[in-house]
Amino acid sequence: MPRFFVPGALVAKQSLALPASAARHVQVLRLQPGQEITLFNGEGGQWQARITAMGRSDVQVELLQWQAIEREPQRRVHLGLGMPANERMDWLVEKATELGAASLWPLQTAHSVLRLSGERASKKRLHWQAVATAASEQCGGNRLPEIGPINDLPHWLAGAPKAPLRCLLSLDAQALPLDTLLAQASAQAEVVFLSGPEGGLSAAEEAQAIAAGFVPVSLGERVLRAETAALAALSLAVLGRRG
Repeated sequence: MPRFFVPGALVAKQSLALPASAARHVQVLRLQPGQEITLFNGEGGQWQARITAMGRSDVQVELLQWQAIEREPQRRVHLGLGMPANERMDWLVEKATELGAASLWPLQTAHSVLRLSGERASKKRLHWQAVATAASEQCGGNRLPEIGPINDLPHWLAGAPKAPLRCLLSLDAQALPLDTLLAQASAQAEVVFLSGPEGGLSAAEEAQAIAAGFVPVSLGERVLRAETAALAALSLAVLGRRG
């Protein structure tokens, strides 16, 4: 059944107009009055709804039944991301949403190529939230990940999400294997991962993170791209080792 995001409170028997983006999608799918769709507002659960009327650019629906369906991972995982360049950040946001990240925090670090501030930063954040929304519609997630404002590392470290596990993705030979750390923790233990952009974090930034309570962890001997490393860590934390 097609799924669409609708912001705000939803109430049984409520009639409402779908947002413009959802209405366009309904038109593209050539759905008709009387057909049912699924709506969610990103706060948990979902609604069955019936299309009641369609205009040239608007779609009216009636909410039918709320379903207490959750498809979120057992473990909440937050990602502090040294932003990779170009479209790689879009791809990272999309895939992290599919895997069930609770929040994503874009960071400008010493080696960052992408530099954003002011209105450009605000627009980019809205764009990434739209990417996450579309990914949630596709994958069945009923809770949208939070996309934090673009920040520098020291400010983010001062207010980073609180969690029992704070992990710095590192290539240091002394870093603890991530799977070992996760095996020692509760399956529900919340995790914050910090990963660098292309070129990684600087030595000074790694020292700042360690001082803030982050433990250097390793994903193995291979050198992964910035976006691959973050997603590999997220996958390991939410899916665990298979086989």
